[in-house]
Amino acid sequence: MIDVCVVGIGEYVTGLSGDKKANSDKSLGVIALSLFDLKEQGFIKNIKLAGRDGDKFNTIKEHFDTNMKAFYPTLNTIFEGFPQKNTQSDTAYKDAIDSLKKGSCVLIFTPDDTHFKIAQYALKSGMHTLVAKPLVKTTKEHKKLQKLATKNNLLLMLEVHKRFDPIYADARDNIRTFGDFSYFNSYMSQPKSQLDTFASWAGISSDISYYLNSHHIDFLCWTLEGVAKPISVYALASTGVANKKLKREVEDTITLTVKWENIKDGSLGTSIHTASWIAPPADVHSQQRFFYMGEKGEINIDQAHRGYTQSTDSSGFKSSNPLFMKYTPKDGRFVGQDGYGYKSIASFIKSVKELQKDTKRLKEYNKTLPTIQNTLNVTKILQAGRKSLDKKKVIKL
Repeated sequence: MIDVCVVGIGEYVTGLSGDKKANSDKSLGVIALSLFDLKEQGFIKNIKLAGRDGDKFNTIKEHFDTNMKAFYPTLNTIFEGFPQKNTQSDTAYKDAIDSLKKGSCVLIFTPDDTHFKIAQYALKSGMHTLVAKPLVKTTKEHKKLQKLATKNNLLLMLEVHKRFDPIYADARDNIRTFGDFSYFNSYMSQPKSQLDTFASWAGISSDISYYLNSHHIDFLCWTLEGVAKPISVYALASTGVANKKLKREVEDTITLTVKWENIKDGSLGTSIHTASWIAPPADVHSQQRFFYMGEKGEINIDQAHRGYTQSTDSSGFKSSNPLFMKYTPKDGRFVGQDGYGYKSIASFIKSVKELQKDTKRLKEYNKTLPTIQNTLNVTKILQAGRKSLDKKKVIKL
């Protein structure tokens, strides 16, 4: 069995926004819940959570013991927290990682600008590592981590769950029969309440393009492997709402326009990626969709609306997507193992288990999984988008 350390104790990990249960579709979290289930299945031995404020772990334990166990009464939610109670530390993650045996797992779900230093420490400590998107913010950081992962023969994987969505995966396979690339348009948003959740870093250390556009940029780069390559990026932004809410300069909505060159004949294609965090409340937490057109076909996907709606006294009307995370229990047990949010985590844990038996499989994983080895174009596009906004010009890749 594998020991696991999660760096980051926010909403996606625990289901808590600040000290309260999140008012979103992820109020039970994604990461911790998935790991507790994988532990129950026998893949994981010990779970460690690392944050900065040791006093928050009492709130997290209470949340797990009440809200999570209200759904899954028999689920073992035991974990070890770093730092200890009455302690605050920006480097508690180092103590948590140091407590692991080499070859264990580190999962990083922290603000974008911290990914590099934490991943670097994990890799230098001999740990297989999973990092939330965006993996890092610059190509320089990306290449440093790639070199480090290669040198230490470690799996460094990007957590981009859309690759595990059966509809997106099927679309990718179909698109690769459509010939040359012509046009792609993606949109992804979250409600303006997220600006409160991300107030400590929004517009300071990262932006909404890094945070949300990374999803569909990764999907398109993955889809167009061997078909087309990105050659330039131009970015535009809308402002006003976030500035008033956070009292500082923060882009509301960012659009990246990427020019692509088809490898076969040099013809050109265009992709447009828009991300926003000023959406009003809606039937879904996050609007997300795309349109693709190729030489021989086109595809439309509305990822947020799967034709499944509910209306209750407690929650009102909503569109549901249990394909991501199925929270509804069956006979008091978690049965969401087929969700693509879960599968993204499970694929990493199970791959590390296989690597402990056969390290030669790393070469295979660097081709089939979203690893540091095959996601450089994602980082290039995201960084170029930020540069384009700052310099107000087209950035060549």
